[in-house]
Amino acid sequence: MAKNNPGALWGHLHYLQIGSPHPERLAHFAYSALQMTVHQSGADWICCAPDRMLVYSPGPVRSLLSAGYAVAEPEKLAALKQRLVHHGVALEAAPLNFFEADAVTFRDPDGNCLCFGRPVHRNPAAESLPARLQHVVVASTDAERMTRFYTEVVGMRISDRVLDEQHQLRTTFMRTNREHHSLAVFQADSCRLDHFCHETTNWNLIRDWADHFSEEGIILKWGPGRHGPGNNLFIFIHDPDDNWIEISAELETVLEQQPAGVWPHAERSLNLWGRAPLRS
Repeated sequence: MAKNNPGALWGHLHYLQIGSPHPERLAHFAYSALQMTVHQSGADWICCAPDRMLVYSPGPVRSLLSAGYAVAEPEKLAALKQRLVHHGVALEAAPLNFFEADAVTFRDPDGNCLCFGRPVHRNPAAESLPARLQHVVVASTDAERMTRFYTEVVGMRISDRVLDEQHQLRTTFMRTNREHHSLAVFQADSCRLDHFCHETTNWNLIRDWADHFSEEGIILKWGPGRHGPGNNLFIFIHDPDDNWIEISAELETVLEQQPAGVWPHAERSLNLWGRAPLRS
């Protein structure tokens, strides 16, 4: 296992582009379930709300087509580009026009496209219940390799790892700022999008989101509960493609040089309050 990388902390999740055989259906779901405005741009369906943006595009079901992280300082982007080039990572053109021209775009070992850049101004979205786009989790057939890439090459830091009884890595939670994680990788039998999370501010707003889902006829698939790693409150729903969508609150913040923790691969690690689906 790679050591926790001392690289810079520099960004937060800004948008997700998710593949689907039926992107229009997911966009309509985002409109009703997630209170987002929706407009079509070519083959893409762009969904917006304050502090969150989802793009649904034609592609394989449950696929992460791209993830964009907002970075305020140009020098951080230049340093990231230098690290990637040093490690022989090919750079690409940004898949969407959400960042300034100095954005840095590349693919991880599983082919997921990541873009880091300075966001361009967009028209404000309609009001909704508070919940900013906060983290994304991918499943991988080689979580060790993915962890090494994101820490040693990209420069993220490990907050927590989950190990099974044979000390094999099952999950890594990594951060790009002081929040516990903005990206996580699960060990799985296929490479895919696992879930994405919107962070709200308190327990009462999780209640309000659950009430809203109920009004829309959407049942909770998991929760309420509290994760072990990150210590955050949560509820989960499914979209029509069976992507997991999380509403979270009280996510742990960590010290800049805080060492990585270790959790056992057990239900209690995923949910301190009760049962949990062990997806990794």
